[in-house]
Amino acid sequence: MARAESQHVPTAGDIGRRGDALYERHVKPNVTSADHGKFVAIDIDTGAYEVDSNELVAVRRVRDRRPEALVWITRVGSRYAHRFGAGHAIDAA
Repeated sequence: MARAESQHVPTAGDIGRRGDALYERHVKPNVTSADHGKFVAIDIDTGAYEVDSNELVAVRRVRDRRPEALVWITRVGSRYAHRFGAGHAIDAA
């Protein structure tokens, strides 16, 4: 299902909300403790998803199915795929 030029192009916020909702409804019930920390790539239009320890592999598998997919990425057991800032120690030499 390709987007026509006249269709609404989702904002980053739209993609995030849709991706989070799909994760909660369709992905979370199907992952196990063995998947904790792995990346989840979700096609926000179809709900198709892939789980992998390598973020790029998960995205590639989603896009192999549908090259025009708008992909939301998160991690099993976390609200974010990546985290920066507080809580990450940096050794000062």
